[in-house]
Amino acid sequence: MADAENTTFEEESHSGNDMLLFWGCFIALTATGFGFIGRMFLINTWAAEFSLDPAQAGRLAGIGIWPFAVSIILFSLIIDKIGYKKAMVVAFLGHIIWAVMGISAYFVSQGGNPELGYQLVFWGSLILALGNGSVEAFINPVVATMFNKEKTKWLNILHAAWPGGLVAAGLITIFIDDVPWFVKVGLIAIPALLYFFMLIGCTFPSTERETAGVSYREMLQEFGILGAVVVSFLMTLQLMDFFPDANKPMFIGLGIAMVIAFGAYTQTLGRGLLFFLILIMIPLATTEIGTDGWITGIMEGVVTFHPGWVLVYTSVIMMVLRFYAGPIVHRLSPLGLLSLSALLAIFGLIWLSAAVGAAMIFAAATLYALGKTFFWPTMLGVVSEQTPKGGALTLNAISGIGMLAVGTLGFPYIGVLQTKEQQQALANSPEVIETIPALVQDGKFTAVTDKEIYEILVYQTIDEDAVAETIESLPEDEQAAATELVESTMQQSNQKALGKMAVFPAIMLACYLVLIGYFRSKGGYKPIDLEAEEELAAAAEF
Repeated sequence: MADAENTTFEEESHSGNDMLLFWGCFIALTATGFGFIGRMFLINTWAAEFSLDPAQAGRLAGIGIWPFAVSIILFSLIIDKIGYKKAMVVAFLGHIIWAVMGISAYFVSQGGNPELGYQLVFWGSLILALGNGSVEAFINPVVATMFNKEKTKWLNILHAAWPGGLVAAGLITIFIDDVPWFVKVGLIAIPALLYFFMLIGCTFPSTERETAGVSYREMLQEFGILGAVVVSFLMTLQLMDFFPDANKPMFIGLGIAMVIAFGAYTQTLGRGLLFFLILIMIPLATTEIGTDGWITGIMEGVVTFHPGWVLVYTSVIMMVLRFYAGPIVHRLSPLGLLSLSALLAIFGLIWLSAAVGAAMIFAAATLYALGKTFFWPTMLGVVSEQTPKGGALTLNAISGIGMLAVGTLGFPYIGVLQTKEQQQALANSPEVIETIPALVQDGKFTAVTDKEIYEILVYQTIDEDAVAETIESLPEDEQAAATELVESTMQQSNQKALGKMAVFPAIMLACYLVLIGYFRSKGGYKPIDLEAEEELAAAAEF
């Protein structure tokens, strides 16, 4: 059995078209990694060039992520009708249009119109995110269909392309750090052109659902009302944030109407197991994508080297290990692998939050990387194996929900954790108390302002204007040192927020243990084979 798990690509019984299709999908996912890391590395650059405050910079970061969920979920509803190849073309156009708009933004801004430059970057980022969602909408069901006997293994290999893109683009970006930023934006055109020419001539397969004769309505019934409620809730939050001046009850009503319409058509709550997996995907996406998105900024005030090296290093580990997922899944089972991964991620984040020095930081990052490596593709494998009737919808919707959750809730919540750590560090710093005593009273940092996100996440953030006014009240020769003290204390405290983020994999671990117990009560974890079920049904009728 071990030998079977380690078979090479040539030993698998798949045609040349299938393997070209697989590697084309691989390169397409690599392109999304190029787009993600290129934008994350440039957020601070754009903030300076376009005079953005932290909230505006965060909005620019978010616009490149959450629309991913919109396109992947919408495509999942129609991709069986329009075909995978059309989704691939849409993805390619999204990547190329982003490259053109991003490059144009640089020259427009340098030409004296930074406002137009910002608009090109902002709306181009939205188009990029829609293109990225289109990529996932076709690659996941294509690979799950071609390798329907080893879904988890091949989905892990496919998703090695994501960290592969982070590594390739990250290394290039770090080594060309001094070049104009339009070059970094344009890098995505390389993998985009490559996957387009690889895939445009390929024959794409029919879905496993279609082959088994499962109807469109049956596919939607797997997702059900419960799944629609989660999607509606997250999309309503994001729309209210994206259009802050619009009528909020309108968006709430739109979300409710979507759930009612979906429920009227499906007339079922959906699979309880799938709903449970959807809920797990929220902390999972925050653990992986949320941390990756913040890690460079968090480590910036802690390390003496380029903070992007931490993300590149963990991505290398992910890329290599995902290629060897087959034997690991065979030995541990998908849920066993996910449980172990969650445990490693907990200890990795806690260690990383306190690590000092390059050696300890990279050692802790290694443990964290080992934990997060198999999260996303193995969850997709479990969903595909346990809800095959859901076809492209259940497989892609859970990815969309993950990205939507991290964009709407995960990223902001990680920011809240950081600002809490900053306030605590300033309040407990003897140097700050001695130098700027007016900022600390009764053990609490006083220069704060109340804020809320979506009217459900209430928190306090540091009032930078109040801090500046307090420092200006000091003697002039002490002001520069006081400002530097506050900034350095805040930067160094961000690292501690990583320890608080360990709560996300802790929730996941508890859920996976529940699932292991559930499947043991049913005789063990076994993938659902639609073809076998169809054959049994036919035999029974005979």
